[in-house]
Amino acid sequence: MEDIHVKIKTLRLERNLTLKDVSEETGLSLSFLSQIERGASSLSITSLKKISDALGIHINYFFLEENTQERYVVRANEHHSFTTSTGSQVYSRLTGTFNNRKLEPLKVVLPPHMHETHPYSHNGEEFYYVLKGEVVFYLNEQKFHLYEGDTIHYPSSLIHQWENPLPTESIVLSIVTPIIF
Repeated sequence: MEDIHVKIKTLRLERNLTLKDVSEETGLSLSFLSQIERGASSLSITSLKKISDALGIHINYFFLEENTQERYVVRANEHHSFTTSTGSQVYSRLTGTFNNRKLEPLKVVLPPHMHETHPYSHNGEEFYYVLKGEVVFYLNEQKFHLYEGDTIHYPSSLIHQWENPLPTESIVLSIVTPIIF
């Protein structure tokens, strides 16, 4: 836990954000953020959550121990599925385990007629490859209908959302930055 300030500063610099950018996004003062990054001030879980949201990562990142054992191969039977509180998609993490990874590869199953109701915009990049079915992506309100074998790659700063227009599930390979889960 004592290296949280180092992780915050490292992530901020990797994302080319200034303290002012983070301050504006979180509502926390510049001086407080500077103290946090120097390790001169402690912070509450609420403040840490605001910072993690501004940096585009899950708050759990700050509580994970640095991996001492690197693992590059994930076998098919080791994929663990999960959902988020904001959607009906089912995610399977495909990533290996090693320090300082930058990509978040996922297999995503979109249920029949799923339509994401809230558009998103954040730092990073997103790449999708349609493995099965069809997926409609909306980027800044522009519609892109993708079919099996199609790909899309865009900066996450675009306002984006997606849907499965079919009465059957669709499956995509997703590779995003920064790490979000």
